[in-house]
This record gives sequence, structure tokens and C-alpha cells, in this order.
Amino acid sequence: MFFDPDNKIVRLCAEGMQLEGKGNFEAAQELFSQAWEASQSDLERFIAAHYVARHQKSASSKLKWDEESLHYALKIKDERIKTALPSIHLNIGKCYEDLSDIQRAQEHYQLAWSYGQQLPNDGYGKMIKAGIRQGLERTFN
Repeated sequence: MFFDPDNKIVRLCAEGMQLEGKGNFEAAQELFSQAWEASQSDLERFIAAHYVARHQKSASSKLKWDEESLHYALKIKDERIKTALPSIHLNIGKCYEDLSDIQRAQEHYQLAWSYGQQLPNDGYGKMIKAGIRQGLERTFN
């Protein structure tokens, strides 16, 4: 992706991820919420919503934030955003699966798979592709 390390929203989310790594999830969620409140552009809203989604307590609440992230991602005109779409659709598919809406889960897992060609062939790309395959296997078997 194309994240500017000088962008306030990106910095808040990066700091939140560091706190997550240390097990300080409440403080991380606070930074992600601050990022959402301060976000102004579609890119900033996409990023912040993605991270806010990570700490939701229910699948329906997580789904709301993942769909919010997708909404703003689709408004971004830069082609590089397509590298984020497999992960977003994977997350949405998992929410629907957790909510027992298998048909909608399958739809999003299939969308994730269709965008999967945009992923790099590195550790991140392989992890997302594996998650998509597992989601497809769980919901189609």
C-alpha cells in the first residue's frame, strides 16, 4: 500500500499496532478511535476504519467497521488500493460467517479470491491467500 509515515492517521495507527504487539489492546483501540475521529480523506477513513474494526467485541460491530473501510477504499482512485481489497473482503467474509450468513460469507470470500492476484507473493500475500482459501473451504464444504 501507499502509506505516508508523516500522515497523522498513519502514525496513530502504527503506534496502535505497536501497542497491540505489547498486549496493550485498550490503548491501541484508543489510538485507532482517535485516528477515526481525526480522519478527513477517503484514504485516512479507510485506514482508520480498518484498525477500529480489529477491536470490536461483536461480529456485527466488526462487520460495520469493515464495511466502512471497504466503502472508503472503493472511493480511492489510486489503483494501488486493490492490494487492500483481498484483506477487506476476507474480513467481511469472516464476519458474515461468524454471523451464520454463509451465502454472504461465500460472496466476500470469492471477491477476496478474485482480487488475490493483486497481492504480492510475500509473507503477507501468502497469509491473506491462505485465509481466503480456508474461508472458501469452510463455507463451501
